[in-house]
Amino acid sequence: MSLALDAAAQDLLFREARTANTFTDEPVTDEQIQAIYDLVKFGPTAFNQTPMRITLVRSQEARQRLVQHAMGSNGPKTLSAPLTAILSVDLDFHEKLPQLFPHAPGIKDAFFSQASVREAAGGQNAALQAGYFIVGVRAAGLAAGPMSGFDFTGIDKEFFGDGKQKAFLVINIGKPGADAFSPRSPRLTFDEAVTAV
Repeated sequence: MSLALDAAAQDLLFREARTANTFTDEPVTDEQIQAIYDLVKFGPTAFNQTPMRITLVRSQEARQRLVQHAMGSNGPKTLSAPLTAILSVDLDFHEKLPQLFPHAPGIKDAFFSQASVREAAGGQNAALQAGYFIVGVRAAGLAAGPMSGFDFTGIDKEFFGDGKQKAFLVINIGKPGADAFSPRSPRLTFDEAVTAV
């Protein structure tokens, strides 16, 4: 059975897409980021939590503040990207639930009054949103370079001093540059990954 999405779109979003390691200097515009967000905000999260927040790092001053927390080659890659996004979890996401989940106004306090519960639920759902965001970047004809090799505690102190956000991923965004992609790594087969019970 074929997919509803045409082959070119499948290639753009998945089959031909790679994590980019180099970028051209072509800017990523505010309009492109707005379009990406306006698409991926519809991805589902539990109770419509939408706990992920995006901090766009554009200026050289902010970029220098970020790369001091990078590990290995992630620093130079980040300095050369036209745009970098810090993805974080809003640990007070529950405060928006009366707006985002209006048919169950009591859920904010019934389920999410404890900080540890919010951190666990927010982390799971923000990770989902990060996947949507990467696919959205690809849908805009851009490449994403997601990285976890950062001192996220340091990023939290540097950018989110109030402790209400917790960074978990850094993504470089732009048009791919020279030698941007490593060869495709193997994937598990259907039979290795899927079990029917």
